[in-house]
Amino acid sequence: MNSNEAQQESGSAGARCFALLPCAGVGSRAGTAQPKQYEPLAGKMLVEHTLAAFAAVPRIAGVHVVVTPGDGTLRKDGARWSLIDGGGPTRASSVFNGLRFLLASRTATRDDWVLVHDAARCLVTPAEIDALIDACMPDAVGGLLALPLPDTLKLAVDGRSAATIDRADKWLAQTPQMFRAGALHDALEARAAQDFAGITDEASAIEAAGLRPLLVPGSAQNFKVTYPQDFALAEAILWQRANRPVNRPASRPLSNEKSKT
Repeated sequence: MNSNEAQQESGSAGARCFALLPCAGVGSRAGTAQPKQYEPLAGKMLVEHTLAAFAAVPRIAGVHVVVTPGDGTLRKDGARWSLIDGGGPTRASSVFNGLRFLLASRTATRDDWVLVHDAARCLVTPAEIDALIDACMPDAVGGLLALPLPDTLKLAVDGRSAATIDRADKWLAQTPQMFRAGALHDALEARAAQDFAGITDEASAIEAAGLRPLLVPGSAQNFKVTYPQDFALAEAILWQRANRPVNRPASRPLSNEKSKT
């Protein structure tokens, strides 16, 4: 798909937004006895906090969770999400299977937007999701939440710092990542025969297709729960939010100006 085709797709009217959460990983680095997305956190399963954020965004037409076939952990009466039994061995394969289902079932059209989000980023807020939608809706390609790299970046050789890398143009990718369903499906399909080698997120697939996703400033609190110590931090933030006075603002989003410190 070339830039002109992306421009044409971006102009289509009536496109809806769907959330797609790959939720088939085991989270081996988290050190938990069960998949980390199902760990209890501030009174709920971790992933339920993630799902609640998307449920609170009116522009999300549907929330779809890609799980390992046979995993009924999230199968609940009255749930505001639907399950897709399409979890694969990698994140990219799970996302690809989810997209194939949405398109084949005509739940979504190729022109609809899909916001792919890590189930373990349980601190994303409705405001951050809305900000991404606002930024990407008029864009020809789509984009992702991200943070300008705040720390000094080192090149490691044999466990030692061999060089300092310029951080001026470096960003930390987050999710959601928002692209047209058709464009993202095609970008992933082009790498399926190589087992999605080099595809670490949706933006990398879109980049491999020759397009340049938009970087939308996110929040440092939207981190991915990965290691054992991350659970305590995420839980503390969730409890703090739950007990915050109504008139107290949440963490401020980043401005487009990068920090110089």
